[in-house]
Amino acid sequence: MTVSSSQTGPAVFLTGLTKSYGHGKPVLKGIDLEIRRSEFFTLLGPSGSGKTTTLRLIGGFELPDAGEVFLNGKKVTPLPPYRRDVNTMFQDYALFPHMSLQDNVAYGMKIRGVSAAERHERAQQALAMVHLEAVGDRRPAQLSGGQRQRVALARALVNEPSLILLDEPLGALDLKLRREMQVELKRIQKQTGITFVYVTHDQEEALSMSDRIAVFSEGVIEQVGTPQALYEHPASAFVARFIGSSNIFPDGDGDILLRPEDVRLEAEGYVPAAEEQVFPGFIQEVSYLGPVTRCVVGGPETEHTLTVVVPSRGVRGIGEGMAVSAVWSSSSVYPLPR
Repeated sequence: MTVSSSQTGPAVFLTGLTKSYGHGKPVLKGIDLEIRRSEFFTLLGPSGSGKTTTLRLIGGFELPDAGEVFLNGKKVTPLPPYRRDVNTMFQDYALFPHMSLQDNVAYGMKIRGVSAAERHERAQQALAMVHLEAVGDRRPAQLSGGQRQRVALARALVNEPSLILLDEPLGALDLKLRREMQVELKRIQKQTGITFVYVTHDQEEALSMSDRIAVFSEGVIEQVGTPQALYEHPASAFVARFIGSSNIFPDGDGDILLRPEDVRLEAEGYVPAAEEQVFPGFIQEVSYLGPVTRCVVGGPETEHTLTVVVPSRGVRGIGEGMAVSAVWSSSSVYPLPR
């Protein structure tokens, strides 16, 4: 099961998309975006930033006020969802409770008139891809949440679309299962070569799964890039704060970024080397997170605080109120674009 090689152009090309609802406030303010074929692309941002509206415009569930949507080089802006080579996977799964898993996966093919023999074969292949081929005769109520999520994915895959839209599909799963399914989704996307467009507000999820990410804020795209580029070279203070933990300080006419993991703790009175900077203060807060510990250091003569993330084994015995020196290399500081 692989994506067709006959398609041309980027998988998704959006130009000038704007969208407002009844309240008149624009949800999207002129979105321009290109998503490459066979890419795992994530739309990331806080609630209300416009990421889900963008996904719905790609899928044809909404029409833009202005702008165009192109899929594989073809303008599809006025077309309804069933006339686009797209399948959508929602968080609620929307499985038919009275049907077996096999029939749930095959339902779309049945509606399109595919023969029973072909429906059965393709549904079995799709279930095998998500490791559920042995339980195809069961009903959704007999499955765990993670298994139902796999069935919904198999149903999206079975028609071999060029594009699958995923609207926060892991939101209902517990943390352990969520992480397992992140690995599965990435594996299946690479195996099939189908373009995945994934919506989430979870930065860790986006960083671990995506080839590239678009960061949304208040109806605009702040930055598009690889997870590494967004984390190490954010284009704005918003991106720096939203992608990972950050220390942001004013510096002249702009701001500078210092990631918590680039800071270490030394004893009070530490004398820095030539390439180092030091922030003397007191530990205000200690949060044990298993392999790492997060500390908040406050200075005695400033209201600024510094968040530090260090290996837990290296900070045993520290506690709130302890005098320390937070130290970092000058090369770890990143000036944020104005």
